[in-house]
Amino acid sequence: MAVVGATATPSEKQAPGLEINPAGSDSLLLKLSGTWTLGNTLPSTGDFEQALGSGESVRRIAFDTAGITEWDSGLLTFLVKIEDQAREHHVEVAPEGLPEGVRRLLALAAAVPPKATHKGEKPRNFLALLGEQSLAFYDDAKATVTFVGESVQAFGALFRGKARFRGRDLALVLQEVGPAALPIVTLISFLVGLIFAFIGAVQLAQFGAQIYVANLVGLAMAREMGAMMTAIIMAGRTGAAFAAQLGSMQVNEEIDAFKTLGIEPMEFLVLPRMLALMLMMPLLTIYANIVGILGGAVVGVTMLDLGATQYFNQTQAALSTEDFAVGLFKGSVFGVLIAIAGCMRGMQSGRSSAAVGVAATSAVVTGIVFIIVSDGIFAVVFNALGI
Repeated sequence: MAVVGATATPSEKQAPGLEINPAGSDSLLLKLSGTWTLGNTLPSTGDFEQALGSGESVRRIAFDTAGITEWDSGLLTFLVKIEDQAREHHVEVAPEGLPEGVRRLLALAAAVPPKATHKGEKPRNFLALLGEQSLAFYDDAKATVTFVGESVQAFGALFRGKARFRGRDLALVLQEVGPAALPIVTLISFLVGLIFAFIGAVQLAQFGAQIYVANLVGLAMAREMGAMMTAIIMAGRTGAAFAAQLGSMQVNEEIDAFKTLGIEPMEFLVLPRMLALMLMMPLLTIYANIVGILGGAVVGVTMLDLGATQYFNQTQAALSTEDFAVGLFKGSVFGVLIAIAGCMRGMQSGRSSAAVGVAATSAVVTGIVFIIVSDGIFAVVFNALGI
């Protein structure tokens, strides 16, 4: 049997040629010749498919490429189609006769699975989606509890004086999460205080009670917004940075190296970051409170014709130590939650560059969710306690 496709003629020696010949009782030999480049009209795979479906028991495909003078990705595309058709007919493809470069490229293409397009896939029902999401939530909750437990063990080792990490690493992280964060905390806190004062001024001016803008801004910043806005800033800035740093270590197998050397990653990598954020968040919260009150004072002095002394005296009268203590407590808890979210997502990161980006994004989302949920719990508890 001989099936002839677009074979080269003497007048067109460089045209891509394909001959399909029997190479035994159950084999076909594909003889390729000429120039197999995208600039030429390449032979169709229809003749090959016809040969496979002709009724003969073809079990193996071999190649003879000695006549190929030049090739590029056009040859690869043709061979991929040949392999797909052979796979459909359960026919073995022997690549030994192909050029070495072609074999390597085909092996590389086969190593990367094709992206699923889900064409023709039936939509899943609501119960199936609900079940999948419930299982994913269970796995994530289990991983969170496990990480929190490992963190508690690391702190236990710290209190016993057995935790192993470098003091200069802690100092460096303290610098990153503390002084380095002051510019963005200053800007956001000042604007939040200014916005609160402006909104309050518009409403209170209707009753001639502009002086109470100082109460509004002071209480809002001290009890709520100072800690929350600082926490959200740190979740987006520091939580994502922690996840990216630890995720990059996962990609480079540095964390595996620590384990091989007998160094506990939770103590050497996670503990300094959690300590730094827990120590810096209360200080940043105090700073944010002061800056927010100053932002409110700008509106009170410039728009409401209040004296600076009068404004700050009213703020001092409206605030108590308890109000600042509530904000500091929230800030401390928020710092712990941000550290847990950032470090946990970094330690759970996959081993690819894309996984690092996913870990950083997930750290921000997880941190903000933790902050909002915990703040809602605090609101209910403090109201019940009359604080």
